[in-house]
Amino acid sequence: MGSARRILIDCTIILGVGVVLALIGPFGSFAAPFGLRLLYWLAMSYAGYFLYFPAMRAASIFAPRLDLPEWSLWAAACVLASVPMSVVVWAANLIWHPGRWLPLEQWIAHYFNVALLAGLVCTLFWFTRQRRLARIAPAPEPEAPTSEPGLPRLAERLPPHLRAAPIALEMEDHYVRVHTRHGSTLLLMRMRDAVAELDGMPGALVHRSWWVAREAVTGTRRDGRNVRLLLTGGIEAPVARAQAPGLEAAGWF
Repeated sequence: MGSARRILIDCTIILGVGVVLALIGPFGSFAAPFGLRLLYWLAMSYAGYFLYFPAMRAASIFAPRLDLPEWSLWAAACVLASVPMSVVVWAANLIWHPGRWLPLEQWIAHYFNVALLAGLVCTLFWFTRQRRLARIAPAPEPEAPTSEPGLPRLAERLPPHLRAAPIALEMEDHYVRVHTRHGSTLLLMRMRDAVAELDGMPGALVHRSWWVAREAVTGTRRDGRNVRLLLTGGIEAPVARAQAPGLEAAGWF
């Protein structure tokens, strides 16, 4: 559900980018009627999204594995993805120049125009992504304890003011959001590794992207066949339909 929501947000941003480009009419397109410009730039914007999105997604996944800054792989992905995008733009430009083949020097200039515009849009998405990942957890109370005895190894990865028994783990891309009674934060690790560092703490993977502590469940909410667990702190965790019978039999709800 989270990924679908992010794609919907991305597509809304791309819609805005396409409308702005249609209004500005860059690269000689302003001479065309607005309706044709709008159709052209929306088509180019969405074609670019479905070319660049997989490249940026791959860059985000491989950056930690290669121990490289994520922004550098985003830049490299943008440079590479601009090659097929240049071909797409050239094919679309046949609307303005039917049957026109570009000489080498014009191909190079054409590529740099595409890469420049793509770089600006990718930069917009980069900062949007960083703002989403940098959501700040609630500030700690001055007298709040910084840790508790008998915590699992995973708790040692948390900032001191959040250190407590995890209520739930939520997968976000290649990060895991750890929820505790003091707040939440993102850790760069795989879900299975995070669960392993819970050291057998009672709980279950209730969904492919959620682990929930057994003692944190305060109730359930049903919507037809869909079940959501209500957790301490107002958190809600979706239950996968395949997991629901086993959890119900175990007395979770």
